Parts: sequence; C-alpha cells; structure tokens
Amino acid sequence: MPRIARLAEATWEGSVARGAGTLTAASSGAFGPLPVTLASRIADPEGKTSPEELLAAAHAGCFVTSLGSELARVGAPPDRMTVRCTVTMDEVEGQGHQIVGSAIEAIAVVGELDAATFDGAVAAADEGCPFSSLLKRAGAEVTVNVRREGGDAGGN
Repeated sequence: MPRIARLAEATWEGSVARGAGTLTAASSGAFGPLPVTLASRIADPEGKTSPEELLAAAHAGCFVTSLGSELARVGAPPDRMTVRCTVTMDEVEGQGHQIVGSAIEAIAVVGELDAATFDGAVAAADEGCPFSSLLKRAGAEVTVNVRREGGDAGGN
C-alpha cells in the first residue's frame, strides 16, 4: 500500500472559552465545515462536534475496514457490520487531559465460520488497525467487543 496522507483544516475565531471554529476535510471535501467549540468538547455538544468525536469516528472507520479485510481473508466476507466507538478523555495526574480509552462495540453479520476462526479474525483486525495501534502506543486502553450474527456458530 502506498504512503497515505490526508489533510483536515481547523479554523477558530475568538478566545478558546467563548470562541468557535470549524473542522473541514480539506483533502476530500467529504465533510465540513463542522462547527466546534470548547463547550462541545466538555459539555453538551448541542449539534457541534469535537476532536474526540472525530477520533471515535476515525477509529470506528479504521476498525470496520480492518475487520472486513480479516473476515474476507478467512473466507467469510461479512454481509454487514456495525461498529460503534467511544473515545474517553479524562484528567491524568500530572499530564492534564488525555485520551485514556477507546472502546469498540461491533456487530458482524457473517456466514458459516467457526468461533475460533472468527475470534482470530477479530484479534487480527485489532492488531492490524493503525488507530488501535496508535492509541495503544500512546497509553490508551483499547477494548474490542464484536458480537457475531448469522452462520452456524456463536461469536465473540
């Protein structure tokens, strides 16, 4: 795979406490401008996004493609997958606010596949997901829970 680079842009006007900004996918134009404020990070988002929400979306998007690839590799390409990701930021003593966790909750609808092979594909998907790796190297806890639907065997 070639080296991949993508560009996003943030703009901001005013003080951090009372100002507001936007986030835009500058490379693709796929989203934006999305409104962002300090309040959308630490309180009710009120229809605005945050870097943490975008990180959760990025991790979910990365994991869903990684899991789809692993299931296809073992001969059971999924019929459908739903991946939800919750990124948690918290105060870490002596370090300020840090991303401390990312929790993946997923449902994969797959055909016939034994439970051990399915579980192996899930583990390989987490291992192969660059966002999971990045977060783990940064010291965040990454949890993955994938429920399987369809086929002849139970899942993870």
